[in-house]
Amino acid sequence: WGFTWQRERSFRIAISDRKLVGAAAALLFVNQLCFVSSVHLTNASTVALMLGATPIFAGIIASLVGIEQLRAGFWIAALLALAGVGCVAGGGLSGDVVGDTLAVGTAATWAAYSVAIVPLMRRYSPLRISTLVFAVAWLPLALVSIPDLLAQGYSTVSWTLAVSFVYAVVGPLFLTNILWFTAISRVGASRATLFTTIQPLFAVLFAVVLLSEHLNGWEIAGGAAIGVGIVVERLCGQRPLAAGE
Repeated sequence: WGFTWQRERSFRIAISDRKLVGAAAALLFVNQLCFVSSVHLTNASTVALMLGATPIFAGIIASLVGIEQLRAGFWIAALLALAGVGCVAGGGLSGDVVGDTLAVGTAATWAAYSVAIVPLMRRYSPLRISTLVFAVAWLPLALVSIPDLLAQGYSTVSWTLAVSFVYAVVGPLFLTNILWFTAISRVGASRATLFTTIQPLFAVLFAVVLLSEHLNGWEIAGGAAIGVGIVVERLCGQRPLAAGE
């Protein structure tokens, strides 16, 4: 809020756009629940591979709501990526069906959130929308977290856990959003989104190095299928619906 206020000096949006902000916040709320629960129940590498299918989910959702018209090649890419998701879930390291399902839900809800804010991005800056959506989504997250917050033994929190928590807030939630919005403003959304497909690779590498996780053949094959699907999707391209289509 402070960073956005310093740059824009306003959080005002039209009354007609508040429903979209509320819908985006609801999707972000569900997304955060799916994400933290999936990481808790299954392996970080499994979740990372599932997140690789996010662009495919976004394309499917955008097509269903009429924002974009997708070519036949996209659906080939979607089938490849979904087959990859099936490989990861079916042969995943953890074998936790609930955790794997929540990982898929994380990718799907983030894709739906990204589609929901497209109309808002045409009228407001990404910083303003992100600030408002995060602020609205924070309230239900805080409410559902009360039991865990009360049960948490704070005397047992180590310095490594405290540093990890600070990093999780300052890094992925604050700094990464600034970098992301700066990238969009400089190179455009399509080119910037292309680089997000590298995220699962880095996440898997960190999981293997820092958490000593291991990938089996099914996960490697699934990750490869997701990657091929994304490459096919980028090569085939997609176009927005023109007026009257």
